[in-house]
Amino acid sequence: MCRMAATRPQPVSINIDDTRRVSGLLQVPPNARACYVLAHGAGAGMAHPFMAAVADELAQRDVATLRYQFPSMESGSKRPDSPKVARATVRAAVAIMSRLVPELSLIAGGKSFGGRMTSQAQAASPLPGVRGIAFLGFPLHAAGRPSDERAQHLFDVHVPMLFLQGTRDALADVQLLQHLVTNLGARAALKLFPDADHSFHVPARTGRKDADIRAEMLDALTDWIERLIAGNRAPD
Repeated sequence: MCRMAATRPQPVSINIDDTRRVSGLLQVPPNARACYVLAHGAGAGMAHPFMAAVADELAQRDVATLRYQFPSMESGSKRPDSPKVARATVRAAVAIMSRLVPELSLIAGGKSFGGRMTSQAQAASPLPGVRGIAFLGFPLHAAGRPSDERAQHLFDVHVPMLFLQGTRDALADVQLLQHLVTNLGARAALKLFPDADHSFHVPARTGRKDADIRAEMLDALTDWIERLIAGNRAPD
């Protein structure tokens, strides 16, 4: 696959309601067929190097992205937003993408907390135009406390879901996650990355670099998106 220079991000303003507004960064490569509405995790915003690298490298793969802030991150607060506020932000981000690039197929999701808030929003009321949800490290449970309670809302999500997960992720016991994906049935797919943690970091002893893992992850995501666009509801 040819890797062209990434399209520069353009600032976007997103109105959540009459009193709240957050910023976003939109990257649309010339040959884009889909857009990934990409929410950040609880501890770092849309400009974090991981988020920027994902957006740049997806642009190289002809996938547009909208990164955006949650209100707490926008204001500099260290405390994540309530699920209600976070879900409203997800919905506003998806809505503005539907207006800005109506010709592109929409995928939503994000890193950790952002991905979970996206799926909660979808479970509560389908996000207009969203074809599927992709998780970059789904936070299934708190570190050291294996449970699948955080995933129960996923059974109310009726679009395809892709879980991209490291096998050393302290927030997702692999066996629990595999069991969850099996129970979700044809709507869900799981791609595991050996030795990667919740940040998709791999130890030096593996002989691999984080960039290698990220490239493999984004190749898998791009392939899944292409299959969705082609009309396959259950990509491998």
